[in-house]
Amino acid sequence: MSPSVAVIERKQSIGFADQGLLSRLPEHLLTRLFGAAATVRLKTDEVLFLAGDTGDGCYRVEERILAFLGPGAIVGEMSIIDRLPRSANVVAVRPAILSFLGRTEFQHFAKIHPEVYESLVALLVARLRETDVTIAAETFLPVRGRIACTLLELAQEFGRDVGYGRIIIHQKICQADVAAMAGVSREQVNRALSDWKRRKLVNQLDGYYCIENQARLQKEAEL
Repeated sequence: MSPSVAVIERKQSIGFADQGLLSRLPEHLLTRLFGAAATVRLKTDEVLFLAGDTGDGCYRVEERILAFLGPGAIVGEMSIIDRLPRSANVVAVRPAILSFLGRTEFQHFAKIHPEVYESLVALLVARLRETDVTIAAETFLPVRGRIACTLLELAQEFGRDVGYGRIIIHQKICQADVAAMAGVSREQVNRALSDWKRRKLVNQLDGYYCIENQARLQKEAEL
């Protein structure tokens, strides 16, 4: 694991962490839902939960980063709906502050605001569509295309324009992390990055990946 990146390790695969299901609820519902949530503070390297743990609630990220989840993201929300054990390991790599919402509190809230279920159905359908797109990409995109997609996703999430079309991914990650997110081997990532550095598509500045030519990297993702 990279010293500055927390990875969400899923039982079947390791992927780019999205913003979660509940985090897409309308803002007025989210505000009320987490209004009385308990505050949880994590120290560096402290484990939030492990795969297989009993799922009794979910957490909303308030400060800092867990894996690739920023403020407002929610982790562990599936457990308050299906009551199944955790399917991921979540570890803080820097001090983090979260709000804990228990299953009982969620169910009580849903009784008062039944419209939350209507929103969840729509979000589940959207999630299924996104899953179809992800499966198609993993099935039909070549290795380099998947690596390029991963870098572009990271740039969208953490990118900062430093001028002349260059985008620096302001989160330190290692080749193993990129490989895990793309579902390929570290050796394949190394070969692709070496080629892209030679062709001036990607570079590294003080340990941060920098996309030198986003348009050309996007073409790599579409092959």
